[in-house]
Amino acid sequence: MAAETQTIPTLSSYVRGKDIDSGKWVYVLSARSVLDDSFASLTLKRRLEAGTVSPAEVPAGVIAGRVALADKATVEDALQAAADAVRTWRATPLSVRFDGWMELLRATIEERRDELVELLTLEGHPLELARWEISGMRELARPESAAFLRTQLHQEFQVDGRRNIVRRQADGVVCITPPANAPLVSALLGTMCIPGGNAAVIRAPRTAPYGISYALRHIIAPILDELGAPPGVLNVVCGNPAPMIDAWLESPLVDDVMFFGDVPAGLKLERRCVEAGKKPILELAGNDAVLVWKDADLDGAADALAESFYGSGQLCMVPNQAIAHPEIADALIAKVAERAERLRPGYPDQPGVHLSPVLRHDKFHDFLTDAVERGAEVVTGGHGLALDGTVDDSAGFFLQPTVLRVDGLRRAREVRAVREETFFPLLPVVVPEVMGDEALLDACMEFVNSNAYGLRNSLWARDEKVVDRYVADVATGGLVKVNDSHIAFTAPLPSHGGTGLTGGAFGEANYPVLRTTHLQGVSVVGRPSRPSDASAESHESHESNGSHEEESGVAIA
Repeated sequence: MAAETQTIPTLSSYVRGKDIDSGKWVYVLSARSVLDDSFASLTLKRRLEAGTVSPAEVPAGVIAGRVALADKATVEDALQAAADAVRTWRATPLSVRFDGWMELLRATIEERRDELVELLTLEGHPLELARWEISGMRELARPESAAFLRTQLHQEFQVDGRRNIVRRQADGVVCITPPANAPLVSALLGTMCIPGGNAAVIRAPRTAPYGISYALRHIIAPILDELGAPPGVLNVVCGNPAPMIDAWLESPLVDDVMFFGDVPAGLKLERRCVEAGKKPILELAGNDAVLVWKDADLDGAADALAESFYGSGQLCMVPNQAIAHPEIADALIAKVAERAERLRPGYPDQPGVHLSPVLRHDKFHDFLTDAVERGAEVVTGGHGLALDGTVDDSAGFFLQPTVLRVDGLRRAREVRAVREETFFPLLPVVVPEVMGDEALLDACMEFVNSNAYGLRNSLWARDEKVVDRYVADVATGGLVKVNDSHIAFTAPLPSHGGTGLTGGAFGEANYPVLRTTHLQGVSVVGRPSRPSDASAESHESHESNGSHEEESGVAIA
């Protein structure tokens, strides 16, 4: 059946609350079509975008949708629209722009969860992974998260007749460029700058623009409409990253740039942002370590380590390496290998599928060869896979989940797969040298804290002294987990952000509503007061009984 009777789902740029077409389109093909014949799909996409073939000539079900490619004027107008809107929005009471937002966001995610999952699978995310991704947004919108963030945004104290306020004020215009591998959920996270009083300009990547554009236009924008937000608080434009980021950095209207991507590009952007007077907020790579102690629940630890292979390892927050106590290393590695061998490829909308296609098999094999040459043992995996799960090193889209054993902690980072982030299904399990437990724990903590990356860290142990030591000493990372799923989200803890190469020089746990705002103090006196009176009053107060802050308590506005 030809596509002449079908309607191609179409999305425009979204600026000032209006849909804007450019006459140029980015086409998105269904993940099933791409997996069935990638070469033909790529050729078709290029021809559609060049205008040499009409959508009417394409069979139904092949085209998932199309998104307008924003021109230069639209990109510039999006920045002006955000700057115009933020003047009103930042002054909107928190009861509307934060409390109202969180309540509506929570209800909307629950109501449209299946729709969001379908959008993710449409773009190639395995069904099980898509459900996990949306669970992160559910946790972010929970009452516990809202309550914590509210306390960070505004607190009041009655001190010596003054109404003293510590609050966070909006930075202003926040530009967000999400990653190609997870644009939809990253953009949803980025919209959490909006309840802080900011206006957002979000780039939809050309490689996967449909899901993000749809979610922002038809799920997030209606929330802002219901809150009465001014047009321009949310703007969505599709385009290539380099020219759009250049426009952002050159514009005096932009205050913050939130970037999701790899380390070299992110650190270069960080330097450019600082030079241009913009705040950089980076979400870069992860190289997460999981320490498994001798008394750990090995089945639970193995389940957590198997999360390394979800999405074929193309997620920044999955485990990238394990450190296994020598007494349980053999048993743990066997359990992890067993779980790895059970994972299968498939179409993304099929239940039970956890693996995604991997484009750059050459990098996987480079890392694997390096590890073997440096003495690592391949426990399982190491080959390509076809869609049906058969081994195919020549044309398979997928890679076998691969487990490595690396003996020796002292020289483990000579292995690239331990030292660097791996964005494919390759998990090295480091088995330290045999030594006393106290010395071993010291060495493990030094190893964890010397990781150049800092997204998440995990421990599996029953000994409370070991747990306490780990929690007290671990200094890197935006999130620390103990005896829990490494990738699970839980309110009100942060889902993203970290230290080192993960977040750059200013990296920390990333609550966008906090990272895109700045602290400000306010003091309001109900009756006129001369500075000399205030100084004397303050001196007398401190001499007599100190600050009245504890007595006055906190009243949340």
